[in-house]
Amino acid sequence: MTRIASITARQMLDCGGRPLVEVDVRTDSGHVGRGAAPTGHSVGAHEAFVLRDDDPSRYDGRSVHRAVRNVEEVLAPALVGRDVSDQAALDTVMIELDGTPRKTRLGGNAIYSVSIACLRAAAACAAEPVYRHLAAGPLTTVPVPAFNVVNGGRHGALVQAYNEFLVVPHGAEDIFEAVEIGVRVFEVLGGVLERRFRTRPGVGKSYGFVAPSSSPRVVLDVLRDAADACGVLDKVAFAVDCASSEMYDRPSRTYELDGRRTDAAGMVEYAAALTEEFALLFVEDLLDEDDWDGFALAARELTRTLVLGDDLVVTNSARLRRAIDERAVDGFLLKPNQVGTITQALEAFEEARRAGLVVVPSGRSGGVIDDVVMDLAVGLQVPFLKNGAPRSGERIEKLNFLMRAAHDIEGCRLADVSAIARFPDRTADVAVRPAGDLEPVA
Repeated sequence: MTRIASITARQMLDCGGRPLVEVDVRTDSGHVGRGAAPTGHSVGAHEAFVLRDDDPSRYDGRSVHRAVRNVEEVLAPALVGRDVSDQAALDTVMIELDGTPRKTRLGGNAIYSVSIACLRAAAACAAEPVYRHLAAGPLTTVPVPAFNVVNGGRHGALVQAYNEFLVVPHGAEDIFEAVEIGVRVFEVLGGVLERRFRTRPGVGKSYGFVAPSSSPRVVLDVLRDAADACGVLDKVAFAVDCASSEMYDRPSRTYELDGRRTDAAGMVEYAAALTEEFALLFVEDLLDEDDWDGFALAARELTRTLVLGDDLVVTNSARLRRAIDERAVDGFLLKPNQVGTITQALEAFEEARRAGLVVVPSGRSGGVIDDVVMDLAVGLQVPFLKNGAPRSGERIEKLNFLMRAAHDIEGCRLADVSAIARFPDRTADVAVRPAGDLEPVA
């Protein structure tokens, strides 16, 4: 047994320049684990609570000194002296100390940072990478990265209802080719956008290009042209994160979509048409986070793609069980900070695995360089994960993590996405055109 000797916390910054909680857990053997709690730009209403100071004179109210104090004055005294390797027991103590469903008393950001730090300290004591420490069996694969290359949302007068457009190099021979394809398509995409729309593309909030059109179809067509210009159309699929809660009007129960408003059935019908035209691996958060009937409709009707829930499930086992019972999703996004502890995130993973659902680890837009999500992605042997555009340091580090892990895992292969993909082969339907011949869209 290796016991926790000390727990310290401090306020630091995430990769978007926002304050976060960072925690060091030191054991009596001298090993140290460090954890930090990132947050996303799009935060679901049912996620674990991010405790901030609300002092407008400090970081516009976003500082986290209260959460830091809760780590050092409440959580640390309860955990020091306990076995660092008993993750479930440590997380349970913190959950009970907080005593609220969403960790609003002590802060999900305080609890989650300690949870990660304990996990990493335990792995350090075992002298193994965290992903091996998490693994339930032999490691044979690394997941396919999905590159978020175009960012939607509200940009002045232009409103692109879908939040993210992704390129997924599932047909690559190995992780090294997959990363190269993602980087190359992103590099070419800038020029394709500039030629097609006669303007230099802006940078979105997640470091992809700003969506150039209100039409999701037009954006996907541009992505297909970029992959075509790179000669990799036969090796990539596409995906979208709609984040539709941001475009939902609760009183009218309608969504904004391409300059008009439509209901859940209209959202599903539009997405179904996209799956007829594009190889879409998944559609994430097509409906509002509480639109259970809409999600169930999508799961029934969208037979050519995977329907994933993020804000709907928020890595919460209770909401996941409801989604399973109502047959509302084909999988969910694994974001451990949404639920607030490593143990609860792993419980959700096991619940989904038993139900035959796809689990997709994902970082947050306000990420950290050393994100434990990557250890989960490799250790849990998932088929693919979401990554940002290859433009910023923390996203590049995630790609380097996958390549480093593949180098260290003997005989490592790229995960086989074809076993779960539902889209037909569309490459025969698309004529190859040089990028320079692309015409602007009216």
